[in-house]
Amino acid sequence: MTGMNVDESIELFSWHAFKQASPKEDFIELSRNVVAYAGGLPLALEVLGSYLFDMEITEWKSVLEKLRKIPNDEVQEKLKISYDGLSDDTEKGIFLDIACFFIGKDRNDVIHILNGCGLFAENGIRVLVERSLVTVDDKNQLGMHDLLRDMGREIIRSKSPMELEERSRLWFHEDVLDVLSKETGTKFIEGLTLKLPRTNTKSLCTKAFMNMKKLRLLQLSGVELVGDFEYLSKDLIWLCWHGFPFAFIPTSFYQGSLVSIELENSKITMVWKATQLMEKLKILNLSHSHYLTKTPDFLNLPNVEKLILMDCPRLSEISYTIGHLTKVLLINFQDCISLRNLPRSIYKLKSLKTLILSGCLKIDKLEEDIEQMESLTTLVADKTAIRRVPFSIVRSKSIGYISLCGYEGFSRDVFPSIIWSWMSPVNSLSSRVQTLVDMSSLVSLDVQNSSSNQLSYISEELPKLQSLWIECGSDLQLSRDTTSILDALNATNSEESESYGTTSQMQNVFTLIECNSRSKLFEKTLLIQMGRSWEITHILKQRILQNVTTSDGGDLLPGDCYPDWLTFSSEGSSVTFEIPEVNGRSLKTMMCHIHYSSSDSITSDGLKNLSVINHTKSTIQLYKRNALASFDDEEWQRVLSNIEPGNKGLIWVFRNWSLRISILENLQIKFG
Repeated sequence: MTGMNVDESIELFSWHAFKQASPKEDFIELSRNVVAYAGGLPLALEVLGSYLFDMEITEWKSVLEKLRKIPNDEVQEKLKISYDGLSDDTEKGIFLDIACFFIGKDRNDVIHILNGCGLFAENGIRVLVERSLVTVDDKNQLGMHDLLRDMGREIIRSKSPMELEERSRLWFHEDVLDVLSKETGTKFIEGLTLKLPRTNTKSLCTKAFMNMKKLRLLQLSGVELVGDFEYLSKDLIWLCWHGFPFAFIPTSFYQGSLVSIELENSKITMVWKATQLMEKLKILNLSHSHYLTKTPDFLNLPNVEKLILMDCPRLSEISYTIGHLTKVLLINFQDCISLRNLPRSIYKLKSLKTLILSGCLKIDKLEEDIEQMESLTTLVADKTAIRRVPFSIVRSKSIGYISLCGYEGFSRDVFPSIIWSWMSPVNSLSSRVQTLVDMSSLVSLDVQNSSSNQLSYISEELPKLQSLWIECGSDLQLSRDTTSILDALNATNSEESESYGTTSQMQNVFTLIECNSRSKLFEKTLLIQMGRSWEITHILKQRILQNVTTSDGGDLLPGDCYPDWLTFSSEGSSVTFEIPEVNGRSLKTMMCHIHYSSSDSITSDGLKNLSVINHTKSTIQLYKRNALASFDDEEWQRVLSNIEPGNKGLIWVFRNWSLRISILENLQIKFG
């Protein structure tokens, strides 16, 4: 084994012993002596350095005395100095359990299991990591150097070199087979692992476990047990049995102490015939159980935190009692290809942080109730039949990562794309509208080649929409659809009696000013700004605020002074416009201001809807007041991006004024 040179060794050792690149002044010579005994071995440098961190000089000298008595080729004995220096048997027990059973296992899972053994594992693992005896990788999996693993196992073996049954842990398959086949197990055995290849499955008797009263960790693979399961320890905390050979867990097997059940690649068709109350169970993993058809009843599993059923191809039924898992943090149904839907009760899980449905090919819908999952941070549902993102998802304040309907990434990056995808034409009209009840999201509906039934459906559901985008296939369809939508809006506006917020709450969208009367009529001006703010837009607002109007109520913006602005005027509820085709120029901002008068004092501004009809593209965009109020400059710019040079269009404003005497509309466009 090639060692590091002296300078490299001192630097590595110092980073662990002093948290800096070189030794402290009083420890320079001591450090050189320790490094010399480590023989340039990186692992020994790390372990000894971590062990000596923050110790006094006298303690360093004591460690050096121990190193001097150990032959240079006995690396494990040198490493064992750090193990011997652990403060109590709990930390030593955790180290030995990891060395025998938990290398490569999830740190949080191991903490649950060892806490069930009374070992205070979170603090213990932290100490082992600080001592460089255990590592935790970026996937949160525990690791251990082979030399340290072998050292730990040698510590166990050396306490009973000849009597296998008196060792605390058994891991070597020949030793385990010897004890089980001869049924010589004793109360000294706390953990046992026997992993055999599937081609060499062994059949053993459950009676072999009869005297293992303190067995708490059991890991099997390629093993069949015959006999009564009452012989298994009632103190069993961890059962990991790959290739579990039974159709269900035997009823005689006491499971009240289990914290983790891992039965991957099992032959289970149903988990339990009669469920025991399992208050300690935290982890249930039945992945790759190809005969499992339905989940168990979860009522007797109140504290489960991880439910993993990956690749269960016949699983088609999830018990509604899943809604009772009030402490669950992760649910994984990946590649359960027969699963068609989720029970509605699953959306009540307020503790759930991660939901994985990827590869569930037949699941075609997530309910809007998903917003009730207030702790959900990760949603992975790619490779499913889901084609629509629930609108409530974008309201979630908790989701950090999402993979759904072709969108994948952090929510801050993905949500804007999802929202604006709703602003592009899509196919399923009735299903899209049907989901919009009481929703405030901006949505898009494609009614290309639509039938009169579809238009009728839109008219019925229009009060429930906040935003609508229709793409028509022809001028005739545009004319027909526009008439239908406008008739529906007029009918809706005459029936509704809604209460709106004050103007001051929505100043970025529009401004309403009541002007002094020149006649008996009450004159008002309504300003709607679409797109970015410019210096001239502020001037225009100021002119309205100062009650500056022309004698005929016309344009407030002198065109000669602002050549980049175009002005279109009209009397009535709409104004037409055309964007000229000039290279390098595009639409930047639209300012629509309406002068109107009535014989009564109107306390509400009365704005109901704004419609932008593009005759060139045959599109209709409709926005209700609340949608307008939620737009910022960037969102307005995306709306305006549908209007291109050469397009002819129409702005239509719907109001809620009971009596209109005269109306004059002006549209000013920033073109640059």
